[in-house]
Amino acid sequence: MSRMIFVNLPVKDLERSKAFFTELGFSFNPEFSDENAACLVISDTIFAMLLVEPFFRTFTQKEIADAGSSTEAIIALSAESRQEVDDIADRALAAGGKQVMEPNDQGFMYGRSFEDLDGHHWELMWMDQSAAQAQG
Repeated sequence: MSRMIFVNLPVKDLERSKAFFTELGFSFNPEFSDENAACLVISDTIFAMLLVEPFFRTFTQKEIADAGSSTEAIIALSAESRQEVDDIADRALAAGGKQVMEPNDQGFMYGRSFEDLDGHHWELMWMDQSAAQAQG
């Protein structure tokens, strides 16, 4: 059995966040979405639960990190190609996201990063597996 991962992220405006990730080409599972949460489908086994802050608070006794001023996590996703990295990152910026770092191009590995509308840090990376193995 493959493990699944559900990353839970607090958001201020659920509809705005859904529109942002839809612009990036992602979809949502309506069976696990309502007025408090939206299940962002990243792959068959990877999901991000976008939870409005009051609902997110019901799962923790700690303060919610302000992702706009501190980094609580970096969510890294692989891409099929350099072009896919650029396509998703460019769509994120066009949809209101912010560039976090300059693109990282090491030839056999290429990555870009952005912050979503709530300041969560996302990394996109592509790696040529055969060239990476030759590096090691």
